[in-house]
Amino acid sequence: MPAELRFDEVLRVLVRNEVEFIVVGGIAAILQGSPLTTEDVDVVYLTSEENILHLAKALGELEAFYLDPAGRHIEPDATRLASARIHLLKTRCGRVDVLRTVGKGLAFQDLVGKSRVLEVDELQVRVLDLATIIETKEHADRPKDRYQLLFLRQVLAEIQRLEAE
Repeated sequence: MPAELRFDEVLRVLVRNEVEFIVVGGIAAILQGSPLTTEDVDVVYLTSEENILHLAKALGELEAFYLDPAGRHIEPDATRLASARIHLLKTRCGRVDVLRTVGKGLAFQDLVGKSRVLEVDELQVRVLDLATIIETKEHADRPKDRYQLLFLRQVLAEIQRLEAE
């Protein structure tokens, strides 16, 4: 049975370890009003050497290890975080996907201007805006993304309507 997702604790550990990251995917959408649920936390991280060291420390605190089809217990470290693009991890707080890029190869630097800082459980957390989340899901074009897009477009339209009033 998968661990219950405690996204607030994941974010707290990342912030405490001074990791520069942007929340993307399902949690980012939920924080902006999406009625959908998700099974993981997705973050895009700054790939500077210093930030990778902070991220490796945070993932150690979260007791992270890779989801490995062969069942091996492989822990993320700075070398792996610096070289691989996608890190699908299991932690004591549930699934965490740590990504160098999202969508059409958008890295942290590309996404900063398409994100905003939200207060989440008394933390200041950078979250990808809903319009860009929609773009990344359109690009992924998986069945679950096509389903989610129906809801996300409605939420975005409602937000835009309220902002126009």
